[in-house]
Amino acid sequence: MTYLGELISIGVAFSWTATALLSEFGSKRLGNLTLNVLRMALTLLFSLVLFMVVMGNPLPTMGISAEACGWMLLSGLVGYVIGDFCLFQCYIIIGSRFGQLFMTLAPLSAALMAWVTLGQQMTLMNVVAMLVTLFGIGISVIGRASPQPSPRGEGAAYLKSPSVWRGWGGGLSLKLPLNGVLFAIGAAVCQGVGLVLSKIGMDHYEVVEGMPDWLVPFSANFYRCIAGIIGFLLLLCFRDGMGHLREAIHDKKGLSAATATTIFGPFVGVGFSLMAVQYTGAGIASTLMAMTPIIILLPSHWLFHEKITWRAVIGAFISVIGVSLFFME
Repeated sequence: MTYLGELISIGVAFSWTATALLSEFGSKRLGNLTLNVLRMALTLLFSLVLFMVVMGNPLPTMGISAEACGWMLLSGLVGYVIGDFCLFQCYIIIGSRFGQLFMTLAPLSAALMAWVTLGQQMTLMNVVAMLVTLFGIGISVIGRASPQPSPRGEGAAYLKSPSVWRGWGGGLSLKLPLNGVLFAIGAAVCQGVGLVLSKIGMDHYEVVEGMPDWLVPFSANFYRCIAGIIGFLLLLCFRDGMGHLREAIHDKKGLSAATATTIFGPFVGVGFSLMAVQYTGAGIASTLMAMTPIIILLPSHWLFHEKITWRAVIGAFISVIGVSLFFME
């Protein structure tokens, strides 16, 4: 099917929009690290059920080589553990608005990584489409409401630090501390690099009779989640202790939020994101998936009464134009 990878990538953007909305409740109720541990555990459980139903064996061992396993574990370490840790830290320090803005660097990082490691080439139209889409996303995110302080107040304290960047003619001033910017850039780079590492790992999968191609990304994500749950458990143990996790297991509302977040995020969202890079370039897939800040505008307005500014509307229109360019030869 023509443009299958691009269409899957757009679907992933919608899936991640649902994840973002559900995660807002879950992270506030359970804590970010606790929620991530539960998400990784539930994703592993769902994957075991999926493989049992499709292949008759709960363990996704068919087609996996030692090289593929190693690449997927590395992808999980980079994308899940380091990337998500940096993302949560930048949200605390500079807020989600600026964090999402810096995350638009992920497609560029994915494209660069794919060029260096896979030799993937992009046409001039692909490059133009990527830049237009990123420009629209940037305008839209900048136009959203000011980031809210974290529940414990760390965000508000950090936002009072000295300004390190000034916009057009000095009329726009952003007070972004250096450590918050570095965490945000680190999160974006890790997301892009992790996606390409997954692509490399899936290229090392062996063809197995009876195993459908669409199942390979879910098998790959299973091994990514193994690295993810080990890493997040270690972070939780050293930072907060295991008490929060024990409390979360008995929190029915928290577990419901974690389950829903897992379905749309690490299980379906990430599984299909890995499927997308099977059918299109990593840079193109990553760019289309980065439309989440645009798609989330209306749901955020309806659910949380966030103000939609003229910059957000203009940014959305520019992004739609950018996406349309991906379908033009």
